Formats: sequence, C-alpha cells, structure tokens
Amino acid sequence: MKAERIALVLGATGGSGSEIANALLQRGWTVRGLVRDATRSHLAAGIEWHEGDAMNAPDVAKAARGTGVIVHAVNPPGYRQWDTLVLPMLDNAIVAAKENNARIVLPGTVYNFGPDALPLLRESSPQQPLTRKGAIRVQMEKRLEAAVTNGVRVLILRCGDFFGPRAGNNWFSAILKPGKKLRSVNYPGPRDLPHAWAYLPDVGKTVALLLERESELAAFERFHFGGHWVDGHALMSAIRKAAADPRLPLRSFPWWLVTLASPFVTMFREVREMRYLWRQPLQLDNRKLIAFLGAEPHTDLDRAVSDTLQGMGCL
Repeated sequence: MKAERIALVLGATGGSGSEIANALLQRGWTVRGLVRDATRSHLAAGIEWHEGDAMNAPDVAKAARGTGVIVHAVNPPGYRQWDTLVLPMLDNAIVAAKENNARIVLPGTVYNFGPDALPLLRESSPQQPLTRKGAIRVQMEKRLEAAVTNGVRVLILRCGDFFGPRAGNNWFSAILKPGKKLRSVNYPGPRDLPHAWAYLPDVGKTVALLLERESELAAFERFHFGGHWVDGHALMSAIRKAAADPRLPLRSFPWWLVTLASPFVTMFREVREMRYLWRQPLQLDNRKLIAFLGAEPHTDLDRAVSDTLQGMGCL
C-alpha cells in the first residue's frame, strides 16, 4: 500500500472526520483513526483504530507512521478549553506530517471571518474575527501556512455550517431537539436571510476528490465549499417535507435565553458569539473549487435534510 493512499483521521468519530473517513474508505483508501479507547462499541468498521490522544505527540506520531495524509478534524467537545487545547493538538499533527512527508487536511469554517467580510466569502477575504474562537481559527490557518516553509503540504476546505446524519455539535442541534419528535423549528436569523450550509457527506467526498489529485495541488491550498445557500423558508420547507408535517411551526430562535445562560454555559456563550453570522447573508464563493474539480458534490436539499433528521432521531 502506497503511503499516499493511507490517511490518519484525527477526529474520526466526529462529524466532519467521520464523513471524510467514510469517503476515503469508499474510494479504496486505508484509513486510520485515533481514539482514547479502541475497544469501545460502535466504532466505525473498516477503520484501523489506534488507541491514543491527539494531545499526546507520541500517540499521533505512532498512528501517523507511513501515512500520506493527516486529516485534522478534532476539536474539544462542547467548545470547552479551546484556548488551551486546539493549537497544541494542531502542532502535534504538523510534526507528524513533517516526519511522514504527509499532507494535512483541515476542514475549515467561517468563524475566522468577521462581519466586514460578509456577505460573500472568498479564499482571500480578510480574516478579522470578533470572537475568541474565530481568532483561534485564524491562528490555526497561520500555523499551517507557516508549516509549508518546513516542507509540510496543507489543504484547507472552508465550509458553511455543518449538518448531516452524524454531524455532532452543529446548528441543526440548536434549532431542533435531537432524539425527539419534531414539534417546532427555531430559525436563528430572519427567515428570508440566505445562509451557507455544508452537508457533511458532500464535504467528505469533496476532500477525497481533492486528495486524489495531489499532484495538481499546490503545497498550500485553500478552497471554499459552496454547499446549500438557502433561506429559512427553503430550509423549513425541506424539514416539513421530511417530517410529513406541512404545518410544523417555524419560530424565532430564543437568543434572549442564550444570552441569559451564556455566563454559565460554555456552549451557549460560544453560540451567542456567532450571532453576527445570522444578521447578514452568508455565502462561500466556490468558483475556485468548481474550476478545479469541474463540479462540487451536491446532495439534493430534501434528501440531505431528511437523512440528517433521521440520523438525529427526529423522525
């Protein structure tokens, strides 16, 4: 097995990590995952599970031995301890990538952009975030860009808000109640405001397609994933269709409750910081990606929403 067809996915049990791992497996790659307990139940089949911690450099180095790709899709759960955990974990991945002449893949977000960059985000748009988490995202990209001077190759795919049947922490979990039958939907912005959503199985396939054209990629590459650019009405229509309930209520998101609870609940504080992304249209310019691949993987919105709700246990 050639090294370029072996990938270590850090965060393979999470949202973006699991979908990237699945897409690579489907295309014949050997995929490794790093997990604290490799004997635990419900770990995805087909992945070579290595026991270890992304915060432990020797664990990452051992799992990465002989790989051609390291997917860095690991994040602290519930947004806790971002300021102390995120960058050290990335540094471990960078060291392992350099040792193995591997390319690092980062599933990026829009959090590293401030309101001045909206509504259309390009790869070159200024990164002037207003939030702590956004500032850390900027630092992550800067560290990766700096690593290129030391021989590390980097691929960043920035996406809108993730959703999917195995998405983990995401806005769908905020506007709906996972594991419960749909009673209503709380939309975070004005209902006619278009917003960028990234269906994770499409994101996974996009990463796999890009990696299979390694010889055409520059040492440092950024692409924007367009995904679904839809307003609250279109999203609600797809949710109602999936739920077979044309009268399912659409309500305003309870920002007042998030504001009250944010001093005490880390998740609510992080959600509140992202409110500015729901006050303007938000779209990612994917022309560079389409020019490179010819087309962007795209699942129909109705099917994507239906599969997401099914995975969340809402149907």
